[in-house]
Amino acid sequence: MSALVVGATGSLGSTVCKELATQGKPVAGLVRGGNDGKVAPLRDAGVELVEGDLKDPTSLQRACQGRTAVISTASASLSRQAGDNIQSVDLDGQKSLIDAATSAGVAKFVYISFSSNMTTDGPVTAAKREVEQYLTASGLDYTILRCGFLMEVMVAPIVGFDYTNAKAVVYGTGDAPLSLVSMDDVARMAAVSLDHPQASNAVIEFGGPAPVTLHEVVATFEEVSGRPFEMQHVPEETLVAAWEGSTDPVSKSINAIMVDFARGDAIEMEQTLATFPVQSSTVAQYAAKVLATH
Repeated sequence: MSALVVGATGSLGSTVCKELATQGKPVAGLVRGGNDGKVAPLRDAGVELVEGDLKDPTSLQRACQGRTAVISTASASLSRQAGDNIQSVDLDGQKSLIDAATSAGVAKFVYISFSSNMTTDGPVTAAKREVEQYLTASGLDYTILRCGFLMEVMVAPIVGFDYTNAKAVVYGTGDAPLSLVSMDDVARMAAVSLDHPQASNAVIEFGGPAPVTLHEVVATFEEVSGRPFEMQHVPEETLVAAWEGSTDPVSKSINAIMVDFARGDAIEMEQTLATFPVQSSTVAQYAAKVLATH
C-alpha cells in the first residue's frame, strides 16, 4: 500500500512518515518549497517527496494519483506560512484533499482529529468536526483517529512544562484525568489503520494506556528525575476568560484547546488496545525519554 502523508513536515506527520518507512511500507510526504530543514530528514528516512499544498487543489490531485492511501495530520494552527489559516488549510484544504483522494481512486483515508471530549467552541475544533462529516459522506474507506492530547505537545516547554528546569504550569485544578498519548503511538495506530479490518469506516477514540492527572504527571517526572518540581497553577476561570476574549481564529482555537485540557480528556482504551496491535506508552516512559536527552 502506497501512502501519501499530508502534513509530512509537521511533528506528527514526520513521525508517521518515518514509522511507515521503518515498516518498509512505500510512503510519500507532501511538502512545500522552503522547508529544507524539515524535508531533509524525510528524504534521509527514505520517504518519497511530493510537492503540493492544501491550498492548491490541482497539486493535491497530482499528489494523490497512484496512491492507495492518504493519511492527513495537517493543520495551520501553528503555521507562519503566507496564506495558511484555519479556513484555508484545516477546513477547505482538507475537503479538497478528500475530493482529490476520491477522484484518484484512493482506497483508504486516515484523518487525525481531536478526541470527542474536546467540545469547547474554537475554529480548529469546528473545522475538525466538519471535515470528519465530509469524510464519512465521501464514499472513501475512512479511519478517523480522534486522538487525546499529545505528550510531546502538552507535557513540554511550549505550554510551560519545563522539565529541564523542574518547573511546571498546571492548568485547572490539576486533578482532571487526561489520556495523554505519545506521538509515536499515534503514528503506529495510523499505520495499523491502513489495512486493519476493524479500522474500516471507523471513528476511533485513541489515547494513552490509562488516564492521569497533571498532578500525577508532575509526580512521575519528580520520581524519574529525582528532583522536586515547582508548580504554577492557572485557574480554569482564567483560561475561560482568555477563550471568551479571543478574537482571531488561532488564539480562539488555542485557548479553547487549553480549556478542554484543563477540564480533562479521559478515553476508555481497554477494548481499543485489545483490538489493535499498538504498543501504548506511559507518561513514565515519556519522562525517561525526554529527561535522558537533557
